[in-house]
Amino acid sequence: MHRPPVERGRQGAGGFDNGPMKQVTLGAHSIRYAEAGRQDAPRTLLLFNGIGAGIEVLEPFATAFGQVRVLAFDVPGVGGSPAPLMPYRMHEIAALTDRLLDHLDVDRADVFGVSWGGAAAQEFAIRHPDRCRTLTLAATCAGFVMVPGPAMGLPGLLARSRSADAALHPLHTKGWLYQWLALSCWTSWHRLHRVRTPTLVLMGCQDTIVPPINGRLLASRLRRATLEFVDCGHHFVLTRPGDIARRVERFMFEHPAR
Repeated sequence: MHRPPVERGRQGAGGFDNGPMKQVTLGAHSIRYAEAGRQDAPRTLLLFNGIGAGIEVLEPFATAFGQVRVLAFDVPGVGGSPAPLMPYRMHEIAALTDRLLDHLDVDRADVFGVSWGGAAAQEFAIRHPDRCRTLTLAATCAGFVMVPGPAMGLPGLLARSRSADAALHPLHTKGWLYQWLALSCWTSWHRLHRVRTPTLVLMGCQDTIVPPINGRLLASRLRRATLEFVDCGHHFVLTRPGDIARRVERFMFEHPAR
């Protein structure tokens, strides 16, 4: 039987600039989310975060937009979203996101995904094209069809996840492992040609985890891709939030809502 979403405010710390973080039950999952920007903004940007990182990490980026409502959420097992009993696949994250947008009465959104979240964003855009106005893929790849960098691999990614998020939220190893498993058996390579959404591909010139050649590979498979480079490493969304937000917002409004 379908169970309606149950929402409650989060106890303790506040969230983004639109008030406290909230928790909503969507089927078998309890999902923590937060909002930033104007509630009456003409566009809504949905954020998919990197591996092991709670939404607190994205706050400087989410609050840097001027004319956009921003939504961010923790996938199961990360941040304030409890881990499920069993691992999940990328298509399940896409379905969960679809239900979250229904709950928030968002018909269509501009979609942004960074690193692991870029994979989730691709899966969402492939499976739910009618809900995507634009797509931005940052520091990401097409899954196991990729050119790895020297810092790629389980130990390296784990260390970087800890360093990025340790000061804000404890890293849940089970949830991180679930994310890694979902990515390890996933690729969008043979399906990217289905994406008709205008797509901005952002890659760090000095990225040693996902080298910039992966952005060229993504752009070569997408129908409406714009490829841009950032003079930075893998974490440019964290180190240059204002600059990246301006780039994304400019791209969004270059493609008016239909």
